[in-house]
Amino acid sequence: MKGTIATLPGDGIGPEIMASAVRILNAVNKKFGHEIKTEMGLVGGDAYDKFGKHLPEETLALCEKADAILFGAVGGPVDDQESPRWKDAEKNVILGLRKKFDLFANLRPLKVWPGMELFSSLKPEAVRGMDVLIVRELVSGIYFGARRRFQEKGEDAAEDTNKYTWSEIERVVRVAFESAAKRKNRLTVVDKANVLETSRLWRDVVREVAKEYGSVAMEFMFVDNAAMQLARNPAAFDVIVTDNMFGDILSDLGGAVVGSLGLLPSASLGGKKFGLYEPSHGSAPDIAGKAIANPTAQIFSLAMLLRHTYGLSKEAVAVEAAILAAWTAGKKTKDLGGDLSTDEFTDCVLQELK
Repeated sequence: MKGTIATLPGDGIGPEIMASAVRILNAVNKKFGHEIKTEMGLVGGDAYDKFGKHLPEETLALCEKADAILFGAVGGPVDDQESPRWKDAEKNVILGLRKKFDLFANLRPLKVWPGMELFSSLKPEAVRGMDVLIVRELVSGIYFGARRRFQEKGEDAAEDTNKYTWSEIERVVRVAFESAAKRKNRLTVVDKANVLETSRLWRDVVREVAKEYGSVAMEFMFVDNAAMQLARNPAAFDVIVTDNMFGDILSDLGGAVVGSLGLLPSASLGGKKFGLYEPSHGSAPDIAGKAIANPTAQIFSLAMLLRHTYGLSKEAVAVEAAILAAWTAGKKTKDLGGDLSTDEFTDCVLQELK
């Protein structure tokens, strides 16, 4: 297999964890005889310093030529968010890439691996065996709708538009049904159809698409109930599909249930095999440069890239198994109760991969 991945390390701990993922990719190339190379582009603070933009055209051109994007993190210190270097950096980069490449389906796996139960905020028995996939619509809805500030009856008012079309819903719903059909054949559609007209349209679309997937057991659930059930009995879910805002909230809640965003990868996919793969955590500028960042979510994101963009399931499983083997041997970074640095943990994963 030959290919090219655009790597966008970004800010904070991004360059450190990206270096770990690239080392793993090189080992995969050697072990399985592939020639998948990487080309690095600038986003975030460094891009602003060089190009005056958080997401420059040069980086977009690099991504357009690549098979996929492996992304690190973007964002600066909390107390410096209003400076030109950081203001709206995350929004400009993340939303810009999603819209540019029409990355409409976000896959967020929430998995509690054996031995990781104690890191959950729930009792170990409540999360043991948890393996949930949230499929979130990513380029429409309230985050991309029209918005305005205005005066009404002598006071400030604001308005955000939550808009969806049938086709925008249908394509992400199909991704969810296909995913459920490859897993446990269970799909939960999360909405607020007792209040929102967009949710009622979602239900109409889902009922129509469901006719093509007779083997998948499908249920509707209001988002408030879904949040409660995800916090009470998360292992009861298989695949969840929902809109942009609800998916944003539920996937972060799921991260708290798993216990650490440092363990969670994600994939944002377009209609073909192209996608953007990134850890679910932020840039963590407070620990940047200290060599203590957990690279697990970045490495898991690489595994998702191998699986979804290149169809290399065997290689993806090998990477995931190497991480699990390192954990089982007691090899962990400090955030998980271990004492290994970023590079030392990566060394352990590489050893298991070999």
